[in-house]
Amino acid sequence: MRITQRTSQGITVLELDGKLTTDKGAELLRDKITSIFSQGHSKVVLNMAGVPHVDSGGLGELVRCYLAAQRANGSVKLIGLNGRVVNLLTITKLITVFETYDTEQQALDSFAARV
Repeated sequence: MRITQRTSQGITVLELDGKLTTDKGAELLRDKITSIFSQGHSKVVLNMAGVPHVDSGGLGELVRCYLAAQRANGSVKLIGLNGRVVNLLTITKLITVFETYDTEQQALDSFAARV
């Protein structure tokens, strides 16, 4: 797993590349999210276009990200989900928990709409 961080319109965008699994990416994502929220940033977009597979550990980490955002009075939004990840989120009913968007711009605009 590789995570690239950048800022767009004052919002942290994390581009994930690789499997989000217990042994390959969940801990890296946890560390990155913890660092972002500890720096006072509370708006995050996770671009998952480069994530071919998510296992139960990766799914658990996405839930932890969501909860960390809630504690920071912020939110985490997902973009670039492939069909397998959408199916996993649908089966687990987490698709109703996360805000998902087709494009980065839609996700960024949704933060402005909440003001």
